[in-house]
Amino acid sequence: MTDYSEEQRNELEAIESIYPDSFTVLSDEPTSFTITVTSDAAENGETVEATLKFTYVEKYPDEAPLWEIHSQENLEDSDAEDILTLLQQQADENLGMVMIFTLVTAVQEKLNEMVDVKKNRREEEARRKEAEAEEAEKVLFQGTVVTIENFLAWKAKFELEMAELRRKRQKEEEQAGKPKLTGKQLFETDHNLDTSDIQFLEDTGNNVEVDESLFQDIEDLDLDEDDPDFDPLEMGSDED
Repeated sequence: MTDYSEEQRNELEAIESIYPDSFTVLSDEPTSFTITVTSDAAENGETVEATLKFTYVEKYPDEAPLWEIHSQENLEDSDAEDILTLLQQQADENLGMVMIFTLVTAVQEKLNEMVDVKKNRREEEARRKEAEAEEAEKVLFQGTVVTIENFLAWKAKFELEMAELRRKRQKEEEQAGKPKLTGKQLFETDHNLDTSDIQFLEDTGNNVEVDESLFQDIEDLDLDEDDPDFDPLEMGSDED
């Protein structure tokens, strides 16, 4: 006949020696205790922790002990459900044998897996953000993707701009190549120039007085224009 009490006492002593810092007895009747399980530290120092509470039933280990998650740290609800499911699977596989160490070891491995999953999620999120940033930068350098619609719109706008540019250039060339009119041509094309000076004097109120003594009767001048030695500048020199 199996002595359940003896097996439970022996296991309890072994568990206390294996987990001296995380093992705590809560009661003797029934025997209840907690073991705190902590994952390995992640790269950022973060850990996941679960304090498991076990209670022996009368026929343990032929019957599974009772368990629950007494407290937790950084453990998501879905992860807590996974741990409880894992404990049930391990208990079913180990009926008839003391199993607390096996159950705690399985939970320890599960917590380490959770830390790795979180690490992979962070790395995947970082890669996703990096890929999005690279894609945004690539789009920035590539510019707008050309389609038939936006190409035709650009072409129509471009042709209008080129036509306007040609029109301005042609006008500038015509103005630059326009011949400069002589004085005679200006008078012929604009008859207002005939009286422009007189009109200017009248408009400004200026009266021009002419000193007639400065002029001589042209008929009194003895001009020998046929003389090849004739020099108008020498006129008047005989008065001396």
